[in-house]
Amino acid sequence: MVEVVVDAAHGGRWTSLRSSSGREWLWHREAPGREAVRPGDAFVDAGGLEECIPTIGGPPDHGDAWARPWRNEGDALVVDGDGYVLERRITTEDDTVTAAYRVKAEEGWRFIWAAHALLELAPHSTLLAPEGHPAVVAGPSADGVHEFPWPRFKGTDLSHLGENNGTALMVTLADLDRVTVLDGDEQLHMRLDVAGAPASIAIWRNLKGWPDGAPYRNIGVEPMVGRIGEIGLCGPGDAAVIPDSGVLEWTLTLTCEFGQGRLTM
Repeated sequence: MVEVVVDAAHGGRWTSLRSSSGREWLWHREAPGREAVRPGDAFVDAGGLEECIPTIGGPPDHGDAWARPWRNEGDALVVDGDGYVLERRITTEDDTVTAAYRVKAEEGWRFIWAAHALLELAPHSTLLAPEGHPAVVAGPSADGVHEFPWPRFKGTDLSHLGENNGTALMVTLADLDRVTVLDGDEQLHMRLDVAGAPASIAIWRNLKGWPDGAPYRNIGVEPMVGRIGEIGLCGPGDAAVIPDSGVLEWTLTLTCEFGQGRLTM
């Protein structure tokens, strides 16, 4: 049975995602300042899975839900954000985790949400997504913003993580609702189901290319509601929009498996 541990008091953060094999999927980093953050503070990169809403790229940096305390309401955790209320219910069955989300806000409110999952992955790990899918890359090592067909960018196959090479890239595969991470004989399938809003996958590929002065390695695979990770850059159709009901719902499913990697589209 898969096990999930969350820290409600500190952003509802997922601090552990452990499969029945004993594999811990979430990466962690010592970051003592994480527990003292307040809404509007710069993001503290402690690892785990953070809830980013109403944006990933600021302001506010990675949104504000990650920096707020969440509260229990029955079987749900709830956070009161700036102009919204977000509910999350997590259930587990065998090696599958289902997180059901429900956001309430005024009609027309625009937002981006992401499961900012930082994963503990070996250099031989592979990200499986449809070859040729339109992708956009930015970040410290991208020299601007570029469109390219997944997975090859400037001669590099970004689906293979590889050894540390001093690069850091942020890749977005818009209008893609699932991705698989393959690490040896273990797989993590990530699927996002949302009606009435775009579903995408963002990938933070930091091979000791960030931050300046004290770089480290971490890999983010982030199912996202929206097409662009910064709400201020979203054009028509790029962000989620609250309908006249005042509610939007979506579901994130994470499944751990063993054996040869596969991708079902």
